[in-house]
Amino acid sequence: MDEFALIRQYFSQSTASITECTSYVGVGDDCAVLGVRQGEMVICKDVLIEGRHFFSDVDPFLLGHKALAVNLSDIAAMAAKPLACLLGIALPRVDAPWLEAFSRGFKRLAERYDCALVGGDTTRSEAGIFISVTALGMGRQPFPLRANAALGDDIWVSGQLGAPKIALELLLKQQQVTLSNNELKLLADTRERLEQPEPQVHLGQLLKPYIHAMIDISDGLLQDLSHILAASQLGAIVYAERLPLHPALFRVDARQALNAVLAGGDEYQLCFTAPAKYRNEIEQCALNSDSSVHRIGQITSSTELILLDAAGQVVENLPQGFNHFS
Repeated sequence: MDEFALIRQYFSQSTASITECTSYVGVGDDCAVLGVRQGEMVICKDVLIEGRHFFSDVDPFLLGHKALAVNLSDIAAMAAKPLACLLGIALPRVDAPWLEAFSRGFKRLAERYDCALVGGDTTRSEAGIFISVTALGMGRQPFPLRANAALGDDIWVSGQLGAPKIALELLLKQQQVTLSNNELKLLADTRERLEQPEPQVHLGQLLKPYIHAMIDISDGLLQDLSHILAASQLGAIVYAERLPLHPALFRVDARQALNAVLAGGDEYQLCFTAPAKYRNEIEQCALNSDSSVHRIGQITSSTELILLDAAGQVVENLPQGFNHFS
């Protein structure tokens, strides 16, 4: 059983009810949705584990930033506004300089998006660092749920893709051998995208009037787009030549670059679908949020996800994204 089957079988259904809320969307999208008097509250949680999600020698300032950024990216995927967050952290010991840098990175991003740290928990671990962040946001119906994609929609992504996977591959390689000068330069050019992602919060909010479905890219473009397709019971055609590669990827093998774009996690960009009539408005949203968007394909009636190369040929043996229990 893989990660997503486990969630579907054991955690997607519950007989519990939230009587104080006017509406409720639970497990299955980037955030839960709880209806309150002033709108709906969206809630999400991410866990980061030393040795699994981050290296032991990572800059704690960047780790503090990323711990919150991955949650704000989920808030962005619901076109919502960050409201508050809770932080749970387990540490093997008290390391004052580490904690100072971590909290500074966390709070700086929280202040930028006016997302107050309102509580949490700290405890001692037997080994390693464990970080759990819960973020809350506010929004209003309708939300761009994964099940809302429509036949004929354009498929868009924000930003440039592939750099985080290249950086991760180089960092893993560096643990075994000495990197060449070219590899060190490539790592320097891609590492920031892995360790200090920028959640597309403002873009997500601006897009809301024009889009149907949206998801943040955390486990790989193809895998996350597949979640939209499965929920909407539709398919897609994606054009390889339209994929927005990070500039550093033009210095690596073409197949490696394509795999990084299609299957690389830790992007924290947005993938969304929208009617073709809103193309100009969507591009203006990107300009207004100091971001970029790229139209990479269309939603189809088939349930397949098809990738076409520059010659219009189907690309076979597509890579898989990240899955904890695959």
